[in-house]
Amino acid sequence: MSKEKIKIKFNKDLQEKLKECEKMRAEYLVGWQRARADFLNYKKEETKKMDEFLKYANLGIILKILSILDNFYLAEKKMPESFKEDENIKGLFQIKNQILDFLKNQGVEEIKSFGQKFDPNLHEAVEIIKGGDKETDKIIKEIQKGYKLYDKVIRPAKVRVVK
Repeated sequence: MSKEKIKIKFNKDLQEKLKECEKMRAEYLVGWQRARADFLNYKKEETKKMDEFLKYANLGIILKILSILDNFYLAEKKMPESFKEDENIKGLFQIKNQILDFLKNQGVEEIKSFGQKFDPNLHEAVEIIKGGDKETDKIIKEIQKGYKLYDKVIRPAKVRVVK
């Protein structure tokens, strides 16, 4: 074989190897880009899950505080009017207002019940009264307040409903 034929064969082999390497490089690049995109999506999902977890992490404490708040409401309801002007009693109810402000800052909001239409997603009917001429499915009394944490119901309102 002559030198020129060897040179041409050598160049052909090199060109084929180069094409093969370029093809492999393109495949590796696409694979790497796909893996990177998958990782970034995974990272976003995990961040979202962690945010959601942290959003509701203090739920147990909030539910315990709500039972304390229920006692404030009960005491306020049962207290004679003459006691409500006492400075010590006013101080106790200031504590109730501080608890309400704290809960509001934590994302807790009260579920409106009295006079509303009964919604089984927000309310729990503990008593049903036959209404006659009254509007049906209307809440006529709130037995226990209900609450949402952000948009999730953490405690449904216990209510009396007209049917």
